[in-house]
Amino acid sequence: MTGLDSWYGFMKSHDRTALWDLLHPDAVFESPVVHSPQRGRDITFKYLASAETVLGGPGFTYVGEWTSANGAVLEFKTMIDGIEINGVDIITFDSEGRITHFKVMVRPLKAINMLHRQMAEQLAAQS
Repeated sequence: MTGLDSWYGFMKSHDRTALWDLLHPDAVFESPVVHSPQRGRDITFKYLASAETVLGGPGFTYVGEWTSANGAVLEFKTMIDGIEINGVDIITFDSEGRITHFKVMVRPLKAINMLHRQMAEQLAAQS
C-alpha cells in the first residue's frame, strides 16, 4: 500500500490512529491561514485531524489527482455553510509511505475566512 492509498484510507475511515501512523515524526504542515510552517508530528496531527473534522464531511470529494514519485497534489471540493470551497492538498511522502510535508491551499477568500474561524475553534477544542 502506498502513502497515497493510506491517505485515502484515512479520509474514508476517519481513523485517527491511522492518521498518526501515516505521519513522519518530522512532518511539516502548511496551512492557508497560518503564516509559518507547523513542524513535527504532534502539531501536524492536530491540524490534519481538525481539518478533516471541519472539511471532511459528506460533501467532501477529491476531484483531481496528480502524482509524482514521492508525492501527490489532490484537488478537493466541498460545501460548508453555503460556501463552495475548492482547494488542493499537496502531499510529500518518504520512502516508507509516511507523510513528510502537507500543504493546503484553499479558495475563495470567503472560504478561507470561514475555515480560519472553524479551524481555530476545532484546534481549541483539542487542547
